[in-house]
Amino acid sequence: MPAETVTAEPKHPLHAMTTYELRDYRRQLEQAIAFFDKQDPVPSARGRLQASLEAVLAEQDERVRIAHA
Repeated sequence: MPAETVTAEPKHPLHAMTTYELRDYRRQLEQAIAFFDKQDPVPSARGRLQASLEAVLAEQDERVRIAHA
């Protein structure tokens, strides 16, 4: 399967995911990004994965902030 057709869409919106689902999704994104970083040239899908990872990190940070409020 060409790298351009790889999708990493979660089953639920980020806000509806459990902590464990969010953790696992983050791990999948990090692994996919690391794989794409080894490709030459780096596939354009890597940018979409990075954006998804940033959204996951923001959701995790927000949950930590709420828990400590």
